[in-house]
Amino acid sequence: MRPVGRSVRLLAAASVIALAATALTSCGGSTEDKNTIKVAYQRVPADNVRVMDDYLALVKGQFEKANPGRHIDLIPITAAENDYYAKLQQMMRSPKTAPDLAYEDTFLINSDIKAGYLRPLDDYLSGWPAWSQFVDTAKAAARAQDGKTYGVPDGTDTRGLWFNKDIFKKAGLPADWQPKDWNDILTAARTVKAKVPGVIPLNLYTGKAPGEAAVMQGFEMLAYGTGADPLYDPQSKKWVQSGKGFSDALDFVRTVYTEKLGPDISDALDPNIQPVVGTEWIPSGKLAIDLDGSWLGNNWIKTGGKPWPQWSQVMGTAAMPTQNGQAPGAVSMSGGWTWAITAKAQHPAMAWDFIKALQSESNAAEYDIRSANIAVRKDVAADHRYLTSMPGIDFFTKLVQYTHYRPALPAYPQVSTAIGTAMESVSTGQSSTASAAKSYDQQLSSITAGAVENAR
Repeated sequence: MRPVGRSVRLLAAASVIALAATALTSCGGSTEDKNTIKVAYQRVPADNVRVMDDYLALVKGQFEKANPGRHIDLIPITAAENDYYAKLQQMMRSPKTAPDLAYEDTFLINSDIKAGYLRPLDDYLSGWPAWSQFVDTAKAAARAQDGKTYGVPDGTDTRGLWFNKDIFKKAGLPADWQPKDWNDILTAARTVKAKVPGVIPLNLYTGKAPGEAAVMQGFEMLAYGTGADPLYDPQSKKWVQSGKGFSDALDFVRTVYTEKLGPDISDALDPNIQPVVGTEWIPSGKLAIDLDGSWLGNNWIKTGGKPWPQWSQVMGTAAMPTQNGQAPGAVSMSGGWTWAITAKAQHPAMAWDFIKALQSESNAAEYDIRSANIAVRKDVAADHRYLTSMPGIDFFTKLVQYTHYRPALPAYPQVSTAIGTAMESVSTGQSSTASAAKSYDQQLSSITAGAVENAR
C-alpha cells in the first residue's frame, strides 16, 4: 500500500491526468461516424469482477444484431471512484471527447447538470411505456432540481453489516448476531481483537481516497443513525453545520482507528481498498465485520472475482443499528447509478435506443442478477430468477424501509470531500473530533457561500 502524504497527492493528480489522456485518445476518431455511439463506464482497478464489461458486451451484441450497420463503441475508464468522476467530467466538456452515453452516479446528476454536461430525457421517457415499471424512489434519484429527469437508473442498493461466522465462533460471539446499538458493534470488534489475533476486527471505510465508499458507507451510515441533524435541510434549503450527530459519527470513526479495531491506516486510505476487502480479506478469513453494500456477495459467486462456494454458510448479515437503538432501530443508505445522455452527444437518439435495450425487462433482470443489485423495476422485482439469484437478497431488499439518500445537489461532491477530509483527520489522529468538526464547518461555509444553518 502507498504511504500517505504529499507524494500520494502528486501521484493521484498524475494518475488523473494520465487517465484523461488515455480516455481522450480512445474517444477520438469516431465522432464523424453517424452509426456509432460511444458508451463510457467505470472499470475498477485491481478488481477482477467484470460484471459491467460482460453485461455491456452482451447487450452490444444484441443491439448490433438487431440493428445492422449500427455500432456500439464501449469505453471503459479504469479508475478508482473519484478519479472516474473527474475523468468522465473532463471527457464531457468537449464534443470531440464527450461520450454519447455515460454511466452516471445519481449523486453527481445535479452538479453535472449545473456544469452543462447532461441533457434531459423527459421527451424520450414520455413515449416509453416501460418507464411506468420503475419505482418512484428510483425515478426521484434521477430527477434534478429543475424537475426534469436526466438518467435511467439500472438498480439500487442498501448497506448493512457482514460478519464472518467462523471468526465469531472463535471469539465466542453468536452466529445470529444482531447488534442493537453502536456499542454492541464496538464490543464485538474488541472481543475479536482480544480473542482472534491476526484478524481485522472491523472494516469501516474512511478518508478522502476511497470517496463515497467512506463518506456514504461509513460516515453517513453513522450520521443518519443518530436521529440528529441531517446534512441538508430541504425546508430551509440550507446545508446544516456539524452538530452532536455529526460529531458522534466522527467520534465512532476515531474510536475504530485509535483503538486499532480497523485496518492498518495505510490500507484504509488506499483508493482501491474496496476490491481488496471483497476479494482478499473476507474470503481469506482476515476480516471479522464489514460495514458494506448489498452487492458484496457478487465477488464470491462462480463468475465473481473470487469464487468462494462456502460464502453463504460462512458469512452472516445484520442490519446497521441506530446509535442507541432508538426507533426505527436500523439504518441504511441507498444510492444508484443511471445511464445518462451527455449534452454534447453526437447521436442522442441512438443513445436513447441503447438505453432502452440496456433497460428492457429481460436485460434489466440479467444485470441485477449479475451485479447483485436491488431491482428498481417492479416487474424485475417480481421475477423468480431475480428473487432466487443471490443468498441474502431478501435481507438487503427489506433494508429499503430504513434507507436514506444523499442530498443530490450541486454542492454535494464538495461537501462529501470535506466529510472525507474530516474522517481522515480523526482516523490518522491528526485532529480531535471537535477540531475536525470545526474545520468541516469552515469548509462547508466556503463551499455553500455561507448558506448554512446551525444544527438543531
